Amino acid sequence: MSVSSEQKVEQEVAGPAPHAPAVGGTSWWKDEAQEPLRRNLGLVGVLLALFAIGAYIRPDLYSDADWVVNNIMVILTQAAAIGVVTVGMTFVIIGGGIDLSVGALIALSGVWATTLATQSFGPVGMIFTAVAVGIGAGLVNGALIAYGRLVPFIATLAMLVAARGLAAQISGKQTQISADQFINSLATTRIGGIPLLVIILLVVAGLGWVLLNRTTFGRRTVAIGGNAEAARLAGINVRGHTMLLYALSGLCCGIAAIMLTSLATSSQAAAAELYELDAIAAAIIGGTLLSGGRGTIVGSLFGVIVFSAITNLFAIANLPTEVQNMVKGAIIVVAVLLQQVRFSSITQFARRHGLTRAKPQT
Repeated sequence: MSVSSEQKVEQEVAGPAPHAPAVGGTSWWKDEAQEPLRRNLGLVGVLLALFAIGAYIRPDLYSDADWVVNNIMVILTQAAAIGVVTVGMTFVIIGGGIDLSVGALIALSGVWATTLATQSFGPVGMIFTAVAVGIGAGLVNGALIAYGRLVPFIATLAMLVAARGLAAQISGKQTQISADQFINSLATTRIGGIPLLVIILLVVAGLGWVLLNRTTFGRRTVAIGGNAEAARLAGINVRGHTMLLYALSGLCCGIAAIMLTSLATSSQAAAAELYELDAIAAAIIGGTLLSGGRGTIVGSLFGVIVFSAITNLFAIANLPTEVQNMVKGAIIVVAVLLQQVRFSSITQFARRHGLTRAKPQT
C-alpha cells in the first residue's frame, strides 16, 4: 500500500484533526474538536475547588502566602515521578493497551540501580541501569503482547508479579541506600525556584506531547488504538509499534525510578505500590479513552496534578491512606462512566438538538 494510502487510513481511523476550526461559526464550547480543551478547563476548575476546600478546612495555613507557594511546590514534586509514568501510560492506553507492571518496574529499576555493584559506576551507571532495566522489561511486555498474542492485562500482570519477585530477590527484601550525592541531590535542587524533579516532568511531558501530536509515531499510535486491523491494512507495523509503546512505558518507569530514589535516598522492592492505579486513573481523568484511540498528554498531566492535590488535601485534613485509596478507586469508576456517557448519550442528544456540529459528509 502506498504512503498516501497509509496516511489516508490513519486519518480516517484517528478521526478529524484535534484542533480543526469550527464550521459555520459554531461556538468552541459546542465543537466536539474542542472537547479536550473543555475537559482541561474542567480539571483546572477541580484544582480551584480543591484549593477552596483546603482554605475552608485550614484557613490558618492557606492565609499564609509563603506556605501556599511552598505547598504548591510540594504537590508538584509529589506528582513528578508518577507524572512521568503517566506519560508512558497515556501512550500505551491510546495505542489500545494497558500496563499494570509500571509500579513493579519502577521498584525493579530502582533496586537494580542501587546495588553496590551498580553504584560503583557512579550516577551515570545508576541512571543507565535504571533506564535499561525499564526499557528491557517494557520490550518483554511488548513481545508477549505483540508476538505471544497475550492480552495486555495478563502479560503486564505477569510482569508485575515477576518484577516484584526479582526486585525482592536482588535486594534480599532489604532497603538499599543510595550513597551517590548527585542522585540524592536531584530531589533538593531548584532552578529558578522550581524543583528539578518538576522540571524533569515538564521536559518529559513536553517531549511526549511533541511525539504524540507532531510525529508519525503519534499518529500511528492513535490509528492502532482506534482500529488495529485498519492500521495493519494501511501498512503500519502494528506488532513492532506495540513493542515500542511498551518500551516507551518502561523508559518512563526507569526515569521515575531515579526520581523516587532521589526523593527517598533509597530503593526497595515494595516501592511504587499502586502506581499503576494512579497512572491509569490520571490518564483516564485527563481524557484518555480506556478503549484506546484518543487521549492527550496535557490532560493526563492535569489528571496527575489533581490526584496529587487530592492526596495533599487529605494529608492536611489528617485522613488515613485507606480513605485516599477508596476515593481514588471511586474516581476511576466515575471517570470511565462519564466517558461512556460523554461519547454516547450526550453526543447523540447534542446532535439531535443541534448543540454540536455534525461531521461533514464526504
